[in-house]
Formats: sequence, C-alpha cells, structure tokens
Amino acid sequence: MRTCLDTGPELIRPWLPPRPSDCHKGDFGSVGILGGAPGMAGAAILAARAALRLGAGRVFAGLLDERLAVDCAGPEVMFCGPDRCLAIEAPGCLVAGPGLGGGGTARQWLAAALDRDLPLLLDADGLNLLAGDAQLRKALKARRQPSVLTPHPGEAARLLGTDSARVQADRRGSIAALVEELGCVVALKGAGTLIASPDGRLWRNGTGNPGMASPGMGDVLSGMIGALLAQGLGAEEAAVAGVWLHGAAADALVAAGTGPVGLTAGELPDAARRLLNQLLAN
Repeated sequence: MRTCLDTGPELIRPWLPPRPSDCHKGDFGSVGILGGAPGMAGAAILAARAALRLGAGRVFAGLLDERLAVDCAGPEVMFCGPDRCLAIEAPGCLVAGPGLGGGGTARQWLAAALDRDLPLLLDADGLNLLAGDAQLRKALKARRQPSVLTPHPGEAARLLGTDSARVQADRRGSIAALVEELGCVVALKGAGTLIASPDGRLWRNGTGNPGMASPGMGDVLSGMIGALLAQGLGAEEAAVAGVWLHGAAADALVAAGTGPVGLTAGELPDAARRLLNQLLAN
C-alpha cells in the first residue's frame, strides 16, 4: 500500500455537492438495512436513523424480528420484511449485518443481499457469517457492484483466521490482507480507523474519542456510509467521509459536554447531520 493519507473536511467537501432547488427524495437513493433479529432490533434501528440523518431519500428497515412495525423516534423509517428490503432499486444501497444474528435464516438473507446488483456494506453479523463460509466469500468477490466492509479488530481477526491482538499489532498489514483477500473497500475500525481500497490507497482517520467505546457505534457508522453510497458517492469516498463524520460528530458532542463518559450511539446522527450541512454550506 502507498503512503497513508489523512482524512479531513477539506478533502471531503468536494465530494458532497449542494442539493439543487428542484430535487426530490428519489434523487438521494434508498437504503435497505438488513438485520434486526429478535432481541437485536435496536442495531438495525440505529443504522436506519443514521441513514435518514445523513440524507438518504428513503430508508427501509428489513427486520428479521417481525414484531416491530414503527420506530416512534424515527417514523420516517419504513419497516418491512427482509424480502422487501432487498427489493429496493437503484439508486440505492444495502447494509447487511446490524443485529442480523447467525444461523441458517440469517445466512440465507445475507446470500440474497450479496446477489443483488446494488452497492453493499457488510458489518457486524454480516462479517461474522462471511468469516466462516467459503461460498459467501466467493459470492462477495464475484460482485460487480462496490462492497464496503467495516470490521472492528475482532471481526477482522475472524475474517483473517487470526486473533485481535495480531490485528492490532499490525493494523496496516491486516487491512492490506483483507483488501487483497476480499477485493473490497475496508474500514478497520479503532483509534485511528484505517480505510483501504483495492486500488492501493490507504487513509487514516484522525477524528473520534474514547466516548465512542459504547454499544451501537458501529451500527450508526454503517447507516451513515450506506446513506452516502445511496446518494452516489463511490465506495472509497463514502467510507472515508462516513468515518470522518462519525468521529467528528462524537468530538463535537464531547466538546459540548456530552461525554466522553456516557456518550451514546443514538446521539451521533443529529451531530453528524449538523456537520454535514456545515460542509455543504461552505
């Protein structure tokens, strides 16, 4: 990989053109969130709320837990079954993994997501299912549309057949191995998140703080990147911009006195929206 590049607002701003006055929601794509098995619906809801706040035109929460029909804090999210979620059309993006769970049903829906001709982001249980399944890995490598993986060190270790200590000891080598093996844009999360592309570029993110060591942060990041993909950013640009906004939103909240102790993932989408609009306005 080449020299590590730094992320930053001056880099991201040109990727985010202002919206024209005659736009409509269909211009900004659909995001389908596949996940939310019983007991884990919150993960998919966090991702869906984040996708809304980052500007996706429509957001579908394709939950495996069929008992939920609405998010009272985000009624704009359309709840549906996984089949309807996977049927969204371009422009759009699928996010598979938040609260997806394991087992045969989860694998079936993940295989269906890999088969769709749309940009795809895999996180959480989507990565865990991928790690132990040669057929899913083969399907991922055969995809024609862009794919983004957002593993934390434990998930990266499972994908590489090693342990998280070795991943952390050589983060650059680990992300390079993931990109080479799976042919995707990869964001290896952690302090100084790294983003790498199959073209050989490597980015290091400088935003974020210890308050982000709390549940659901990865789900929010997935929804944010998914929204940017649905709005037309390339996989690498969406990952770089999403990771920067994610950390910068947490930094803004801490600067305002919300955290680092007790900072919650659900507080990030509103702060990220403010930052995104500031970028668009300048």
